[in-house]
Amino acid sequence: MPHPYRDVAIVGVHNTAQGRRLDGHDSESIAMEGAAGALRDAGLEAGQVDAVVGTFSQELVLSFGLGPCARVPNSLGIPAVLQAAQMIACGQARVVLMAAGGAAIYTDRSATAPWTRPANEMVVGYGLFTAAEFALMARRHMLTYGTTPEQLAMVAATIRNNAHVNPEAVYHGRGPFTPDDVLASRMVADPFHLLDCATTSEGGCGLVLAHTDLLGDVAGRPVWILGGGSDSYGPAYQIAPVWEMTGRTDEPAGRVGANAARHSYRQAGLGPSDVDVAELYDPFSFEIIRQMEVLGFCGEGEGGGFVEAGHIGPEGRLPVTTDGGTMSFSHPGINAQQLQRVIRGVQQLRGTCPTRQVAGADVAVCSNGGSGALFTDVLLLGSGRP
Repeated sequence: MPHPYRDVAIVGVHNTAQGRRLDGHDSESIAMEGAAGALRDAGLEAGQVDAVVGTFSQELVLSFGLGPCARVPNSLGIPAVLQAAQMIACGQARVVLMAAGGAAIYTDRSATAPWTRPANEMVVGYGLFTAAEFALMARRHMLTYGTTPEQLAMVAATIRNNAHVNPEAVYHGRGPFTPDDVLASRMVADPFHLLDCATTSEGGCGLVLAHTDLLGDVAGRPVWILGGGSDSYGPAYQIAPVWEMTGRTDEPAGRVGANAARHSYRQAGLGPSDVDVAELYDPFSFEIIRQMEVLGFCGEGEGGGFVEAGHIGPEGRLPVTTDGGTMSFSHPGINAQQLQRVIRGVQQLRGTCPTRQVAGADVAVCSNGGSGALFTDVLLLGSGRP
């Protein structure tokens, strides 16, 4: 049986300027800029687009004059990419445009970002903001496996140093950082210090997927979807996350993403040892340690030691989150930052990263979400057609 995404390629990607504040923009306008940039990168005309996926899908149809055009208001990062690919694979569309952005949302800069303070009666009344929810899962892992604050700090320092050298990152030039710097920053939600946590910023991005019949029209090197999957245990940020939570199987919520990873590897016909670079979602430092385990790069409880051995650094066995991630590259609201993990994966496989390019990278794994949010999405990308 042929691979389901054999005739689908990612042909355009773009990140707009990212910044702590982008004056003159709102979320819609910066998403439009991301969409236009992705089309330029693909070398395709707006008139060739016959489907749009994302938060501002209807607005993009109008602004770019695309009607009649299929539109899907799915804004969930990797699941939205997979849905776009499925539209092409089943003949609903030939060119799908995706875009997302966040600006002029986080205006009360004396308080934590609004998406960390969900107004839910089972959360807000107990002071359970996002950092605390992820901290619960991190502490459980630490008590069970002996994971240390120093190992968490090594993750944070590694990713923040990736942004330090990246001229496109919001926190470019703010380092270099050592694990001791992370541990010296103020406590936010034990065991997370300030530098263990994602930042807040503004920016936009876009992607273009196309049928392989159109590859003669595209400007750059196509990147292929080898496999993908999603795991969820319930609505994010509405209940306190519990490591031992289970559903139809015995797989606990603390290992959310493990099933999605297994499905992705099966679909790709690959295993963890085939992956060259991991562009992982990094809301908090612990999530990288956890994802090392659920994605199969080390055994259960071995993530801290894997990180401590230097495997996730630029010269390590598996370079991780090479642009600086949500910790230091950008964190422009939930939609754009999830797509940016995919964009960096595409750039790695094209060999076009301005910094931290992994030589000869052929397979990249990307992720969204994390245990504190009760979901993890996984995407495998390749430089070769499946």
